[in-house]
Amino acid sequence: MAQVPDTPVRPGTAVLTRGFDPSLSVGSARPAVFRSSTYVFSSPEAAERAFNVASGRAPLEPGEKVDLIYSRFNHPNAEILEDQIVPLEKGATQAVVFNSGMAAIMTAFFACGRLGSSIVHTTPLYGGTTQLIHQFLEPFGMTGVAIPAGQGEALDEAIRSAKDPSIVLIETPANPTMIMTDIRRAAETAAAHPARPVVMVDNTFLGPPYQHPLMLGADLCLYSATKFLSGFSDLIAGVALAKDEALIQKLRRHRGLFGNILQPDECWLLDGRLPTVTLRMNRQSKNAQRIAERLVGHRRVKRLLYPTLFDDSEQVRIRMAQCDYPGALFSIELYGGKAAAFEFLRNVRIASNAVSLGGVETLTCHPKTTTHSGMTAAEMDLAGITDGLVRISVGIEDWRDLLADFQQALDAI
Repeated sequence: MAQVPDTPVRPGTAVLTRGFDPSLSVGSARPAVFRSSTYVFSSPEAAERAFNVASGRAPLEPGEKVDLIYSRFNHPNAEILEDQIVPLEKGATQAVVFNSGMAAIMTAFFACGRLGSSIVHTTPLYGGTTQLIHQFLEPFGMTGVAIPAGQGEALDEAIRSAKDPSIVLIETPANPTMIMTDIRRAAETAAAHPARPVVMVDNTFLGPPYQHPLMLGADLCLYSATKFLSGFSDLIAGVALAKDEALIQKLRRHRGLFGNILQPDECWLLDGRLPTVTLRMNRQSKNAQRIAERLVGHRRVKRLLYPTLFDDSEQVRIRMAQCDYPGALFSIELYGGKAAAFEFLRNVRIASNAVSLGGVETLTCHPKTTTHSGMTAAEMDLAGITDGLVRISVGIEDWRDLLADFQQALDAI
């Protein structure tokens, strides 16, 4: 089904031209929705080949397309989406889509982890990822090793000394503290380890336009596509991308076992939004930077966490080395702790008090009592998640209206 232009084109063009053949959709200029559970084989031999590849008994040959089998394994809309998202992620050759970001992370853990091995990870992580490690994987015999985001030397030592490390998971910038971790340094340390752990980066906050983990040595790039890739807070999806085709095929086989593929309608919706990801994120990043740099001096703000406002020299170095733009997320820590944070959230008028992020609308939340509430007190202290911390995901509204909204909410505390 994949159709690639004869001559190389840039990502903004490829996302509209790659991976879709109009002749297979009655000449439709854009992909249709293919709602089908099962597919007719072109021959008995093709059916045999399709099952051998899907099960991992035979490798997929370069450029080969096998017959579709059943929509738990794959379907036309997933194939189109997976082809068209690849050019957006620098260094990627293949992608695999899931029915949530957590499904992508879980499947990657099961595909790459080993019984009795360690998962070395930065902290804070998205709260669901932390719970997955502690509540599900550790009882299965895997060990989570948490290292505060941005501490490169400590992360290096953890990778070297962990018991049989199978996975290194980096979330950068960290959620919700925005602290950045040096991807290249971690990838080089992992590559030098005899166990060769798979380096995974949750790139939801800055990717794909502003941060390129695969170009920095990471093996796997993970997304909650619910966020910026979709951008309208109306669907749930996840994506994994890699340069190693064998790694993607491994994830695809596990996806077939778990049945967590993204359904055709959601694939169709998400595919239609890919061409505008960079446009939306550019507006959101500009808005966030303008607002953050004006709120930093407000008398109620104890600390404002945003990449352009870093004063730590190592954080500045990492940002300049691996991030093209600072992104749409910032967090503010307020004098007065939880009471002040709640009062701020009660008084915002344009922004909505809701979890999630990356939508065209501006959202605010209190991580300690919502998205990260499953962490222990010690974990929150280690990660820097305080009572007064509020996370803000900036949308595409007029930045001046948002700034005025935040200022009046701060003044009302």
